[in-house]
Amino acid sequence: MELFMMRACIREEEATTVARFLSGLNLEIRDQVELLPYRDLNDLVQLCVRVEQQRMRKSSYKRDSSHSSSLKKDFKRERKTFEKKKNFEPSKSLAIEKDKGKGKVSSHTSSRTSDIKFFKCLGRGHIASQYPTKKVMIMRGHDIYSSQDEATTSFSSSEEEASDEEENVESTFPYERELLMIRRLLNNQPSGTLSQRENIFHTRCKVSNNACSLIVDSGSWCNCCSTRLVEKLDLTTSPHPKPYQLHWLNEDGDLVVDQQVKVKLSIGNYEDEVLCDVIPMEACHILLGRPWQFDKKTMHNGLTNEITFTHREKKFVPHPLSPQ
Repeated sequence: MELFMMRACIREEEATTVARFLSGLNLEIRDQVELLPYRDLNDLVQLCVRVEQQRMRKSSYKRDSSHSSSLKKDFKRERKTFEKKKNFEPSKSLAIEKDKGKGKVSSHTSSRTSDIKFFKCLGRGHIASQYPTKKVMIMRGHDIYSSQDEATTSFSSSEEEASDEEENVESTFPYERELLMIRRLLNNQPSGTLSQRENIFHTRCKVSNNACSLIVDSGSWCNCCSTRLVEKLDLTTSPHPKPYQLHWLNEDGDLVVDQQVKVKLSIGNYEDEVLCDVIPMEACHILLGRPWQFDKKTMHNGLTNEITFTHREKKFVPHPLSPQ
C-alpha cells in the first residue's frame, strides 16, 4: 500500500490512511476489527488478515457440519421408511406413549424459554434475536408515539426541504460587457484562484443594456447611485423626502443629498428596481447598503465572499469578481 501511495505521489497523515483503509473493508471484517486495539496501519492490516482467516475457517467448518447433518438426516429418513414398511400398522399403545413423550418435551422446552429474562424490556419468554419489537414506544393517555415513525418522517421531511431549497437557489455571475465608464488604462488579468480575503463584494450588473460596477457594503446605511451614471443614462430623479449632508465622500466640504433615483438593474435572472440616493462617488456606479440587505434577507459567506439573498421567494447567489 505504501509503495502504491509513493507511486501516486499521495502524502497524507497516517490517521487519514487508516480511515480510508477501514472504509474500504467489508462490513463483517470492519465490525470485528474496530473492536480490537491497534497502534498503526501495519497492526490494522495484520488484524484484518487474521479476522479474514478466522472467517474462512468458520465458513469451511459450517459447510462440513451442514454436509454431515444432511447425511444424518438422510440416514434417519431411510431408517424411518424402513420401519414404516416393517410395521405398517402401529399399535395404539405406542401412539399414546409417543404423544405423552411429546407433551413432556414441549412442556419442558416451554418452561425453559419462560425462565429466560430479557435484559432490555425485563420480559420473559423471548431472547434478543426473537425480540417482538425494536421500536421505542411512548404511551401518553390515548396517544402512542413511536421513535421509528418520528425518525422516518423527520428524515423524509428534511430531505424534501433540502431538495426544495436546492431547486430554488440560483447562481448569478457578473454581467460580461464593457463598462459604461472606463477608468483604468492598464489592468491585470483576473484569476479565479486568488483569495477573496482582502476584497469587498464587487460585481457587475446590467442597467439599460450597459455594464455597471456594483458594490454591496453593509457599512453604508443607504443605497447610493453615482451622479455620473444618472447623467450618462439620463435617468429621471425625484426630490429626496429627507435631505441630508455628507462629508466623508468628498474633501471639498459637506454635500447635500437631495435627489433620489429608481435604478432598474439585473444580474443574470435577478431583475429588480432599487431606490438609491444620488451622490458623486468614484468607487462604483451603484452601492447597495443596509436597506437592500435588509429587504432581501442577505447572508454573506466570509470565505467565498458570496452573498445569498431572497427575491420573490427565490434564492440567488451572485458570485463576486476575482481579485484584480
